[in-house]
Amino acid sequence: QVQLVESGGGLVQPGGSLELSCAASRDVSSILLMGWFRQAPGKQRELVARITNADFTVYADSVKGRFAISRDNAENTLNLQMSSLKPEDTAVYYCYAAHRGFDYWGQGTQVTVSA
Repeated sequence: QVQLVESGGGLVQPGGSLELSCAASRDVSSILLMGWFRQAPGKQRELVARITNADFTVYADSVKGRFAISRDNAENTLNLQMSSLKPEDTAVYYCYAAHRGFDYWGQGTQVTVSA
């Protein structure tokens, strides 16, 4: 089983930066796939970025070149560095892990991009 706890959300102005972190209850290097999803009000949850334990990454087209996903094996965290933020990035961001045939989700952290 994997527990995931996100942190780092908040209010930021357009063009600003923010870093999200997801603390995992087990060694992240042993988790096959981890990622970040987001859900805006009235919209479906969507993939933001994902990373395998071989550090292969995939990004949504809407965040390419602005967001960077990474694992910190020493701290057992999954991170998402977000820059050049836009109002349309406003959403609840969820950490995700796929481990031994099961899906795990964090409780979410709110990111609001507004002037």
